[in-house]
Amino acid sequence: MDFAYSDKVLDLQARVSAFMDEHVYPAEARFEAEMGAARAAGNPWQPAPVMEELKQKARDAGLWNLFLPESKYGAGLTNLEYAPLCEIMGRSAIGAEPFNCSAPDTGNMETLVRYATPEQQERWLKPLLEGEIRSAFAMTEPDVASSDATNIEARIERDGDDYVINGRKWWTSGANDPRCKILIFMGKTDPQHQNRHQQQSMVLVPMDTPGVKVLRHLPVFGYDDAPHGHAEVDFKDVRVPVSNVLLGEGRGFEIAQGRLGPGRIHHCMRLIGRAERALEMMCQRALSRTAFGRKIADQGVTRERIANSRILINQARLLVLHAAYKMDTVGNKHARQEIAMIKVAAPNMACQVIDWAMQVHGGGAVSDDFGLAKAYASSRTLRFADGPDEVHRNAIAKEELARHLKHP
Repeated sequence: MDFAYSDKVLDLQARVSAFMDEHVYPAEARFEAEMGAARAAGNPWQPAPVMEELKQKARDAGLWNLFLPESKYGAGLTNLEYAPLCEIMGRSAIGAEPFNCSAPDTGNMETLVRYATPEQQERWLKPLLEGEIRSAFAMTEPDVASSDATNIEARIERDGDDYVINGRKWWTSGANDPRCKILIFMGKTDPQHQNRHQQQSMVLVPMDTPGVKVLRHLPVFGYDDAPHGHAEVDFKDVRVPVSNVLLGEGRGFEIAQGRLGPGRIHHCMRLIGRAERALEMMCQRALSRTAFGRKIADQGVTRERIANSRILINQARLLVLHAAYKMDTVGNKHARQEIAMIKVAAPNMACQVIDWAMQVHGGGAVSDDFGLAKAYASSRTLRFADGPDEVHRNAIAKEELARHLKHP
């Protein structure tokens, strides 16, 4: 594969970087201030005005929906072309949403592009692409080990022209957000099916459907991540039309695999950007502070950590680019081992680099003064999101062992 970026990508890199410098980084403090004021007023679950301003500026700049490969929507970029742009967005905790490229909306939009009917796309995909609404994805459950998606117990039962949904989900990111109007729900339509991968289905559930109740928000290492957040949601006798099913009954596991591939690689791209920024902060701090009569940058342990950070980031970036290349050339299914590898490598890399950056910053790093504590919390969480390390390592090993099996 050729790692050189095309002129189109180089141009977009420059434009996205310039937008981040001019608009996003300066807006970080205002975003936190606006959310702090909302918390103080008792309701952090409301959009920050600065975010809506950023979104309009990005649209005006032609930097909108840059993802969605192999689709008539979006910017017409491949996964490999989108990777360096997603990395730049990932440098900031608020960097993806202004471009309408934030999770879980990106994964949900890709799902609707691939698996939704024209009617479903008109009702839900179009407003998501326009940034008019947001969405959520309800798969993980509190009462079962959801790392094995076949464990889920939520039920989707046919009753005439409706489905009746019952179950409890958690870590439904975005369900607290008042802009969240639709969620994709995964449950079992045929729990007795002999093929355990065909027991599940996915259906579209509007958030205002009777019986959908957000029980609580779930903090991440103490952060509420408002206004987006993560929720535990109860579904009690929720009725939706049978026409809300995606692709058909028994296709839920199949859709999940198709959806999570792009979602995983987007997370990894953003993690590389966050680690790059942490390394920059580490270097700047080390050059500006003195301890025991020497610049921290002159301490051997600091230089070793800076060097190892550069090695780890570059390794992860090349691994991600290779996975993106495989997704573009042979498809997500045949790139599953590469996707699994980056899903293990990137969060662990980011956690290590951010941890070293925190050490250089000293006690202030565990406060909110530098953003490193929140960056670490979100990076650590991604060792669970879209499948824990253990599941991905198991999948990687199975693929590896399969190459050595003797066939009769």
